[in-house]
Amino acid sequence: MSDSNILLREVRACRLCEDELPLGPRPVLQYDPSATLLIVGQAPGRRVHESGRPFDDPSGVRLRQWLNITEDEFYDPKRLAIVPMGFCYPGTGKSGDLPPRKECLQWREPLMAGLPNIQLTILLGQYAQRYHYPEHKGSLTALVKQVDLDDSLVVPLPHPSPRNNRWLKQQPWFESEFIPRLQHKLKTFF
Repeated sequence: MSDSNILLREVRACRLCEDELPLGPRPVLQYDPSATLLIVGQAPGRRVHESGRPFDDPSGVRLRQWLNITEDEFYDPKRLAIVPMGFCYPGTGKSGDLPPRKECLQWREPLMAGLPNIQLTILLGQYAQRYHYPEHKGSLTALVKQVDLDDSLVVPLPHPSPRNNRWLKQQPWFESEFIPRLQHKLKTFF
C-alpha cells in the first residue's frame, strides 16, 4: 500500500473530536497524488456528511457550474483533489454551520505534501482563505479582486453556498467577468 493510501486511510479513520461532533465522525475528502487541481473548502455540510461525497449538495452544483466541469470530471480524484479545512460535519450554529474543527489541521501538511502535482488551488470561503492568506485583513471582495488569474496559483472564491446569493447579487462582475476568465484558465485541466 502506498504512503498516500495509508495517509488517506488514517484521515478517514480519525476520531479525535468524535465527542464534539453532533453526527459523529465521517471524514469527507477526495485525494490522489496525481491530482493537478486542488479545492480547499470549509467542512462538509449535513448533506455531504450523509452521502460521504464532497460537494454533493447545492453548493457543489453551483461550484461545478462556476468551474464549467461535469460531475465525472469533478469527482475524478486523479485530476481534482478536495481537501477541506475540516473533514467532518461540525454542526450548526446561529448563522449556518459551525467552523471547521481545529483538530483537522494536524492532517494538512502531510496531505499537502502528498499532492506534488497541484498546479492550481481554489479556496472556497473564509476559513480556507484565512489559512492560505493569513496576512490579508480586507474583505472577500478585495481578496478576489486582487487575484491575477493569468499568473496566480491560488484563487480565492466566495463559498458557492446559496447563503452567498446576496453577495453574488451585489458583485455582478464576479459571475459576468471573473468566472469566465477562471473557466478559461481551467480548460488546461479538463
